[in-house]
Amino acid sequence: MPSRRAFISRTSVAALVLAAQRQAWALSIADLSNADAASGVKAALAKGAEAAVSLLGRTDGFLGNPQVRIGLPGQLEDTAKLMRKFGQGQRIDELVTTINRAAEAAVPMGKDLLVGAVQNMTVTDAKNILTGGDTAVTRFFAEKTRTPLGERFLPVVRQATEKVGLTQQYNAFAGKAAGFGLLRKEDANLAQYVTGKTLDGLYFMIGEEERKIRQDPMGTGSALLQKVFGAAR
Repeated sequence: MPSRRAFISRTSVAALVLAAQRQAWALSIADLSNADAASGVKAALAKGAEAAVSLLGRTDGFLGNPQVRIGLPGQLEDTAKLMRKFGQGQRIDELVTTINRAAEAAVPMGKDLLVGAVQNMTVTDAKNILTGGDTAVTRFFAEKTRTPLGERFLPVVRQATEKVGLTQQYNAFAGKAAGFGLLRKEDANLAQYVTGKTLDGLYFMIGEEERKIRQDPMGTGSALLQKVFGAAR
């Protein structure tokens, strides 16, 4: 019986500790003022956006990062493997390098739009990000900036990709592939495909930078970020 009582006692203590932790978490979030919550999230996202632009908007920012490196879409990747067997490997490598270089060139042009989205963030936006989990940041930036960033990036990407002789062949082949349902229609145009993947990579890296702050607010050296994201842990 003593062992049973001890087990029940330990279980009860564990349950009480868990309940206390949950209550403390809820209270710490609730105790944050709207001003602190908004300021903390804005500071984190501004820091994350600047870091992401710096990491991606340089040579090999995309090409050298397997997490965001842009390859050929869907069935075209299989076609590229076949082309390599027929001695076209160099041309495929040139195309892949070019589309990643185009992404690297485009990203810095979006910094002001990203910063503007952060500056115009509402208290509701901030609270949603603070409690919204790992995808909240990506959702916020995609909703606020995807259309204007896409419009800004597209001409840069198009100019870069048109320098490669394979661009017209890509569009012709990809258009047929899309007609047979082997490729999404939005991927049938090289510049549009690369622009979309550039945005995906940018939002992914901003989310990664924000996640670092969320996981280690002490490491930021900012009292405000420690307060806000420490409360959200």
